[in-house]
Amino acid sequence: MSDLYIGLMSGTSLDGADGVLLDFSGAGLRVMAAASEPFAPDFRAELLALNTPSDNELHRAALAANTLATVYARVVKALLAKAAPQGIQPVHIQAIGAHGQTVRHQPPDSANAARGSGYTRQLNNPALLAELTGVDVVADFRSRDVAAGGQGAPLVPAFHQNIFGAVDSMVAVLNLGGISNLSVLPPTGTAPVLGFDCGPGNALMDAWCQQHTGQPFDAGGAWAASGKLLPALLASLLDEPYFSKAPPKSTGRDLFSLQWLSAKLAPFAAQRPEDIQHTLTEFTASACITGVNSYAKDSKSLIVCGGGAFNQHLMQRLQAGLPALRVSSSEARGLPPLQVEAAAFAWLARQAVQRQPGNLASVTGAAGPRILGGIYPA
Repeated sequence: MSDLYIGLMSGTSLDGADGVLLDFSGAGLRVMAAASEPFAPDFRAELLALNTPSDNELHRAALAANTLATVYARVVKALLAKAAPQGIQPVHIQAIGAHGQTVRHQPPDSANAARGSGYTRQLNNPALLAELTGVDVVADFRSRDVAAGGQGAPLVPAFHQNIFGAVDSMVAVLNLGGISNLSVLPPTGTAPVLGFDCGPGNALMDAWCQQHTGQPFDAGGAWAASGKLLPALLASLLDEPYFSKAPPKSTGRDLFSLQWLSAKLAPFAAQRPEDIQHTLTEFTASACITGVNSYAKDSKSLIVCGGGAFNQHLMQRLQAGLPALRVSSSEARGLPPLQVEAAAFAWLARQAVQRQPGNLASVTGAAGPRILGGIYPA
């Protein structure tokens, strides 16, 4: 029996869907194919609108889920086309792990909160995806952890430990998507893995860049690098109770929304846009640096993945703030930055199919290990 799985990820950056086809049959994992598809501007705008209360949400969310499933199906088709010369056919794929698009994330307020007091919602139509691809689909990974009293996020630390963990040293892994999250991986078997959302990653920087330059993101961080720091604005951005909370904790656009940003920027309306972009970049870096210094100070390396790994200015700011660590892209560890999260959901799908837990209670605060995801047979 083959050990091939597909992982699909569309994150809070709302830029598109990434997919990987992985072979787990060897000692580690092997990427057999990778593909991605950007979201159309109108679809991206609709997903962003669905992050906040609006008119006719149920109907619009259902239609958006259908559209997302068709985007996912095209990514799967592209992956299989690339893998076909290697003799790989749909029948050889054990399952697709499809994360869906998070539009609400309201986990329990604390570890003592009553079961059923939190929820998380990822738009998806896994039944339609199974119909379109002819492959089993595993989806809705976060809900079971939330039902067990956990945050439902981040879920990637278990995967990070599997591929980046070391037996003789602590390793820190920072995912810079729309939201940033940190995995703290002690030497294998010596202590529990930790992980939490640091705060905004690319989401606020991207939004400001789109508004003022018409570009979906600040390529290489060049625009931010042209600006100057606004210390009063940085202090205001960091004056958010979330940052003083201890893990387990997770966040998203529910908190760090455009409305939140607008309120913070209101006193600084006369400032140059590039100075605000510079300060937003420093904000992301500062939140991540604080997380590393608080929980991974013994690490000698910080592996960065997600779209933010391509922001050279942000990477430089991380390195400047963490001089004792070697800050590097996950590319140097054999897995390109835009493939890591998709690969994580392929791994989570495999865990579900094999009836193995996918969460880490030390990360999410759940009552214990749980098998994550629902399976939709083809």
